[in-house]
Amino acid sequence: MRRSVGLGLLMTLACPLVVAGQGVPAADSLAKAASAAAAANTVAINFVWTLVAGFLVMFMQAGFAMVETGFTRAKNAAHTITMNFMVYGIAMLAYWVVGFALQAGGVGALGTLGGYDKLAHEVSLTIAGKEWGLFGGTGFFLTGVAYTAPVFAYFLFQMVFMDTAATIPTGALAERWKFSAFAVFSVFVGAVIYPIYANWTWGGGWLAMLGKNLGLGHGHVDFAGSSVVHMTGGVMAFVTAALLGPRRGKYNADGTVNAIPGHNIPMALIGTFILAFGWFGFNAGSTLAGSDLRIGVIATNTMLAGAAGGITSMLYMWFKYGKPDPSMMANGTLAGLVAITAPCAFVTAPSAVLIGGIAGVLVCVAVFFIDGKLRIDDPVGAISVHGVNGLWGILALGLLADGTYGDGWNGVNGAVRGLFYGDASQFAAQLVGGAANIVGVGVMAFVAYKVTAFVVGGHRVAPQVEELGLDLPEMGALAYPDTQEISSAVILSETASRGLGQLEPEPEAV
Repeated sequence: MRRSVGLGLLMTLACPLVVAGQGVPAADSLAKAASAAAAANTVAINFVWTLVAGFLVMFMQAGFAMVETGFTRAKNAAHTITMNFMVYGIAMLAYWVVGFALQAGGVGALGTLGGYDKLAHEVSLTIAGKEWGLFGGTGFFLTGVAYTAPVFAYFLFQMVFMDTAATIPTGALAERWKFSAFAVFSVFVGAVIYPIYANWTWGGGWLAMLGKNLGLGHGHVDFAGSSVVHMTGGVMAFVTAALLGPRRGKYNADGTVNAIPGHNIPMALIGTFILAFGWFGFNAGSTLAGSDLRIGVIATNTMLAGAAGGITSMLYMWFKYGKPDPSMMANGTLAGLVAITAPCAFVTAPSAVLIGGIAGVLVCVAVFFIDGKLRIDDPVGAISVHGVNGLWGILALGLLADGTYGDGWNGVNGAVRGLFYGDASQFAAQLVGGAANIVGVGVMAFVAYKVTAFVVGGHRVAPQVEELGLDLPEMGALAYPDTQEISSAVILSETASRGLGQLEPEPEAV
């Protein structure tokens, strides 16, 4: 009896110890499972955020199409909007075949999208024991990564950024560019020009390494593409518009400039609204992480800068010329958005308003300087909006980044600080990035232009086609068949069409 009671007491005392001993690993397992589930959910949120942001940027193509078409004449509307429509598919497939691998083939681990790390082949030079990346070498045709979801999501997001850059020259070269030349040149943009510079900045290339290798801040920093996307498009537009020459009737023999107004300002303004809406995906989506709470700051800074650019451009035109020009309001808004694209994650709200406000004035000054002094005809102001203010955007980051974000950017410890917050070397890195864009993209655009001219027999439509309008001769269809505006053609002497670059229209292909 005593033995039974003793065993009972022993078991009673032992049971809690046994249960407690078993509860530790059980709780441990639950904690690990919960942690794994939370990590998986975070990656899933990042995937959805990145894809939705990419969808928003894709819709910006409709905004570009409306802005550029509205700012050109009715007799060229079908041609202009078709270039904007087809650049999406042409440049995309070129990017799929070659461009993505050149840009992102050495980007490294896609941390926010699950950590896939096989895009790790960067072709580089070793100088003084330091690696300087030139271009990637993995992912051609998206092969070797079949069904790898992180790579496919990253491809989609980066592709729509490339397409934004590819569409910028279509506005600067509108109303006199052969459609065949546009198609071939767009292949070069998607396959080589955009991807190479994007690799230098976003793919682990030499501009990104200026911080680690030379101690220049965090290297060239461009959060969402003021230089990578917009300045690249603007430099391509500058080089090709100078080579192509102005529209017939743009300049008089005495050097004065004829205004050639667009046919549909409401269309252009609606297009600007669409672009501003898509810009939330452009900038905030560049975190590649819906779990990064900085997206609230980025989106708001983007909105504020765009508004400031529209207001300052309105006031500038109102005070200087007596009327608040709607077309300049649109371009001022876009200029503010372009300028904030690089620094949007690194600056305060007052700085965002300042950056956008300066951009709104800068675009007005640049349009008149490029049009009147340099005599480069840009029907939609693409060079001023994207090129000039893309440069301003990266310099603004180098001045106003306040050191509250970007710890570890490009492998450099500490947050990103600009000149006004104690890091002059960051401003130097931004200057180097801008100079590299002007030289590198400019040279690639020049070569691509010349090769395209050889392939298709010149870039420029015949003079009679330009006078008639490009819709019917080039596209076989009129945008407005019931209200053709042939009277909008400006017919002056041959000398009136001469300007910087290509003086005579190039011959048609035989």
